[in-house]
Amino acid sequence: MTGAGGLDRWERRLDLQLSLAPYVLLVVSAGLYWLTEDAAWGGRLTALGLAAACAAWIRFLLPAEGTGAARSGLYVAGLIAFIAALSSQSMWFAAFFGFTGHLHSWRYLKGRIRFAGVAATAAISVAAYTGLPGTAAEALTAALFTAAITALVGLFSVVGDVTAERSAERKRTVERLEAALAENAGLHAQLLVQAREAGVMDERQRIAAEIHDTLAQGLAGIIAQLEAAKEDADWRSRLAKATLLARENLAEARRTVHAVVPAQLETAALPEALAEVARRWSALHGTPAAVAVTGTIRPMHPEVEGTLLRVAQESLANAAKYAGAGRVGVTLSYMDDVAALDVLDDGRGFDLALAGESGGFGLTSMRRRVERLGGTFAVESSPGEGTAVAATVPALAPMEVKA
Repeated sequence: MTGAGGLDRWERRLDLQLSLAPYVLLVVSAGLYWLTEDAAWGGRLTALGLAAACAAWIRFLLPAEGTGAARSGLYVAGLIAFIAALSSQSMWFAAFFGFTGHLHSWRYLKGRIRFAGVAATAAISVAAYTGLPGTAAEALTAALFTAAITALVGLFSVVGDVTAERSAERKRTVERLEAALAENAGLHAQLLVQAREAGVMDERQRIAAEIHDTLAQGLAGIIAQLEAAKEDADWRSRLAKATLLARENLAEARRTVHAVVPAQLETAALPEALAEVARRWSALHGTPAAVAVTGTIRPMHPEVEGTLLRVAQESLANAAKYAGAGRVGVTLSYMDDVAALDVLDDGRGFDLALAGESGGFGLTSMRRRVERLGGTFAVESSPGEGTAVAATVPALAPMEVKA
């Protein structure tokens, strides 16, 4: 059993990992530069010298707790300058070490100035990948990429702050309860610690799953539209789609923080919501997606319907991202006491043994959602044979409460 001391040790371990992350990312970037770049010795020595100077800057000027805004701003400005100088030597520094600029801008700056640091770091990364814009369209694309990255980092950071605040509030509440029940050591203390750990982990897993199932998929769609805009004569249509996706994902971020049901289910029943999700996915990716419903349609508990909808969204996202599918079928089946969702694609498939027992985060997220309701989740696939995702959950009525 892990008590308060265990959680404190976990937090200290996390703080240690965050403090070491800049140096690890700097070493990884420098190593990749050294191994992959065909640069002259003068350039190599310059890059290594900049990396060493940057490491010294972080080591000796990193703001301590309670440091004033001027000192923190000077540190972040210097860090961003080093990121720019290193990125000019190799894109590897923008790809890996550039993350430090986002992290430290949000952590050590205050108020709106945080976004200035994040935006500056994002602009450097975009320039390192695409080069300086030569035309108005390229400049607009670079600006949109910078804005999208800044918004995404801001959203993730705000969600992280909300999660940390909720965790801190739970911790304070539990500590007050522990103080009041200090004389009842045994069972009371055990239940309190378990409740706190379960609450914190459940909240983190919920937000992580929502971010993956909504914001990450939305960002992938935005990037796809912006990339296509470079080559498409009708780039305004692509930008309009990217803007619409960005607005929808901003709304989803707010819903995630407040733990609201998916927007699609607020105005439509589950079958109609699935049909709309499939229709929009087909329009975005140009791949047919058919939805079929069997059995007697009936309303179910919002959490049950939300789980089935999220499984369908994640399965469709995987079909677009990995499968290269030419057709996808979604079937929702209402049975006596359960509801089942099956998503099949005719894509390239994959080896389940090589993917591991639980697969990537997307499969893990779907499995957790389904099993949390007491349901079952299965994936069947093999190379060249497509993929089938099946989720079965209890068909709880809207007012039923699951024990």
